[in-house]
Amino acid sequence: MTQQNSLIVPDQATSALLNSELKRESRITQVWRSMRKSPSGMIGMIVLTLHMVIAIIAPWIVPFDWTLQDGYRMLLAPDANNWLGTDNMGRDILSRTLMGGHTAILVTLSGTAVAMIWGSLAGMMLGFVGGRIDEWVMRVVDALLAIPWLLFLLLIIALVGQELWTLIVTLGFFYGIAVIRVVRGATLEFVSRDFVTAARTRGESKMTIVVKELLPNVLDAVLVEGAMRWAWMLLAFSSLSFLGFGVVPPTPDWGLMIADARGMISIAPWAVLFPALALSTLIISINLTADAFAKAMGLDRAKAPV
Repeated sequence: MTQQNSLIVPDQATSALLNSELKRESRITQVWRSMRKSPSGMIGMIVLTLHMVIAIIAPWIVPFDWTLQDGYRMLLAPDANNWLGTDNMGRDILSRTLMGGHTAILVTLSGTAVAMIWGSLAGMMLGFVGGRIDEWVMRVVDALLAIPWLLFLLLIIALVGQELWTLIVTLGFFYGIAVIRVVRGATLEFVSRDFVTAARTRGESKMTIVVKELLPNVLDAVLVEGAMRWAWMLLAFSSLSFLGFGVVPPTPDWGLMIADARGMISIAPWAVLFPALALSTLIISINLTADAFAKAMGLDRAKAPV
C-alpha cells in the first residue's frame, strides 16, 4: 500500500503542475486575444515596440556624433545630410532625438522598476499586516501624496546632483509612494481568502505569504499600475530636464532639447517639433497599451487611485 501511494503522489503533483501551466497559458492567450480586438491598443503596442527597438539600437544607428558641434551648420533646416535639421550649436537633431529616447527610456524604465518593486512589496505587506501599523503608514503616504512632488524632486536633485543614478532613485522613490496605495487596495481583497489563511496555518513567514500567495493574485494590478507610472515618470523626467534639473548637457534628452530650442521656435521650429513629437508619441503609446491591457485583465483604470 505504501509503495502504491508513492507512485500516485508524483502523478498528482505532475497533473497539478500541468493544469497550472495550462491555466497560465490560457490566461495569456485570452489577454492577447482581447488586446488584439482593440485597434487603439494595437497601435499603441506597435508604436511602443518601435520606440523600444530604436532606443536599444540607437547608439549604433545614429548618423552623427550627438555631441559634435559645428558653428557653420547652426539651425539648418532638414535636408539630405541632416534629415531633421540641426540645432543652435550645429548638432544633428536626428542623432540627438534617437539618443534622447535611449536616455529617457533607460532612466524611466529603471526608475519605474525601482518604484514598482519597493512600492508593491510595501503595499502588499501593509495590506497583509493591517492594524495600527497599516493605518499610521497610510496616513504618512496620504500626507506625502498631498505635497507637490516636483518641489521635492527639485530640492533633492539640487542637493545630491544630477547623475543618472540619482534621477533613477529619486523618481523611483517618489513614484513608489503612490504604488503603495494602489497595491495595498488590491491586496485587501485577498488577505481574508482561504489560501492565505491556510498559509498562515502552515506557519509560513509574512514575506513568503506576500511573495508566493498574494503577489500572483495582485500581479495584474501591479503590471497595469507599472505602465501608468512609466508614462507619468517619462513626463516628470522630461519636465525636470526642461527646467534644467534633469540630465547634464551635452547628454541628449528630449526635455532638454525642447528647452534649448524654445526661444528659436519661430525661426527653427524643427528643433522643438521632433523631440516633442518623439516624447508625445511614446507617452501616448504607453497609455494606449496600458488601457488595452487593463481592459483585457478586467481592470478599470479610471477607478485606480492616483
